[in-house]
Amino acid sequence: MTERSGEELKLGWIGTGRMGVQMVTRLLSGSSPVIVYNRTRAKAEPLGALGASIADHLWELGACDVVCVAVTSSSDLEQVLLGPAGLLSGESRPEIIVDFSTVGADASAHVRRELAAQGVALLAAPVSGNPNVARAGKLTMAVSGPRPAFDAVSGLLAQLGAGATYVGEGETARLVKLCHNLFLGVVTQALVEVTVLAEKGGVSREAFLRYLNASVLGSTFTRYKAPQLVNTDYRATFTTNLLHKDFDLGLAAARELRVPLPLASLVQQLVMTLVSLGYGEEDFAALLELQGRNSGLEVASEQAEVPDGLSGSQ
Repeated sequence: MTERSGEELKLGWIGTGRMGVQMVTRLLSGSSPVIVYNRTRAKAEPLGALGASIADHLWELGACDVVCVAVTSSSDLEQVLLGPAGLLSGESRPEIIVDFSTVGADASAHVRRELAAQGVALLAAPVSGNPNVARAGKLTMAVSGPRPAFDAVSGLLAQLGAGATYVGEGETARLVKLCHNLFLGVVTQALVEVTVLAEKGGVSREAFLRYLNASVLGSTFTRYKAPQLVNTDYRATFTTNLLHKDFDLGLAAARELRVPLPLASLVQQLVMTLVSLGYGEEDFAALLELQGRNSGLEVASEQAEVPDGLSGSQ
């Protein structure tokens, strides 16, 4: 397949959860036709109102040139692609499947082999960012798999975010994303530690984070997490359960490659504690809550207007 823009591709999409719905919305706003499938059809129907076609069966997407997948787990990926009622259960096959999910390398390699046997190329393209980042068009992604397939969909990937980096063949993108999420957890824990230290010393979280975000240590991440930390808003953009899953996968990779990760190992225990306290389905920003407890500080919403840095006007 030669490189074509999203408008020229017949595009299918599997999975319209929090991330998927924002990514498809971006494609539709760019006038790309998309046929979508979600196990719970009601979650896909808002996209129908925006111009997407909604499939009743996964095999209907087999007639597309490219099918994108955004699901939660390795088992979900295998089920939607290889299951008895999955994408490959019909007669038609897409040329390329782009998987935006964060799943294990072993499961991805198994899916890759099965697809290759039927002439379908798989690109692993786990995304970095949450639904708000996706809405703002600032997602980034590491991509691995056949280079010609990457080149063919580069225009499509450009519509979805701020950059897609080709990192090699096979499952290398899976490792890159796990490294990213290990760093995400470690940085977040460091951020909540110094924020609680400042608050216990008499500095509001809003003032401390405003200072930090204007400094050389401020980043897109610290800015878009600031409203949640200031206002103790733990509505999920990325759940603690999902972060815990990625820490398990990342530390397993580290053991296999014999790379010691002392900081990540400690943060894994803190994330596990947060899950055990009932915060599994809340945003991992709730690490602030755990740090407050451990510091003898009751954190509460400061009810302050805090920019998230994702809007050009902020």
